[in-house]
Amino acid sequence: MIEVRSASKRRGRRVLWQDLTFDVGRGEIVALVGPSGSGKSTLLDCIGHIDTFDAGSIRIDGVTVGGGGRSARLVRRRHLGYLFQDFGLVPDMTVQANIDIARVPAREHRGTPVRTAAALERVGLAGRATDRAHELSGGEQQRVALARLLVKQPDVILADEPTSALDGKNASMVLDLLDEFAASGAAVVIATHAAEVEARATTTLSLFDPDR
Repeated sequence: MIEVRSASKRRGRRVLWQDLTFDVGRGEIVALVGPSGSGKSTLLDCIGHIDTFDAGSIRIDGVTVGGGGRSARLVRRRHLGYLFQDFGLVPDMTVQANIDIARVPAREHRGTPVRTAAALERVGLAGRATDRAHELSGGEQQRVALARLLVKQPDVILADEPTSALDGKNASMVLDLLDEFAASGAAVVIATHAAEVEARATTTLSLFDPDR
């Protein structure tokens, strides 16, 4: 599903990583681990076409894409789902509106469309569709982000420290749903420092800070 080949990235004079090659297949959960500054979040951004490699290539579902052109936008819309450490919600928008942002046209959907109400019930937020995102706790906001993934049903999920701001109960819900996405055939990549997250992964990719 994801093929990264000979990827390199610098930040100023620092080399984050170079000649990095790996694959993530459908049903796999890959944990990106390493110290702060090793480029875990940057690698997620490059896979998600928010950032770009300095050298190397990436293919998603057999398509070579990169940069900010039409092909990259189509990949983001059709294939990618994000779970951010800061939840990635628009604070003044309702829960319903934050979820509907992720919807793709029915003709592009890979499965049976999921209603917002059903997604919210699945994550324990039934009846909260009209609440504003800023009115929710951190754990509730992350559950809205999970509901957004349930609605989109992406082929690739990129998660950046998705449990770091959560209590044990909410962290377990996040990890359980990521397990379910992988079991349904999604490729999941998680940047993490948490041992309990790494323990759920099928593969661990260790990055390191070359200046240390």
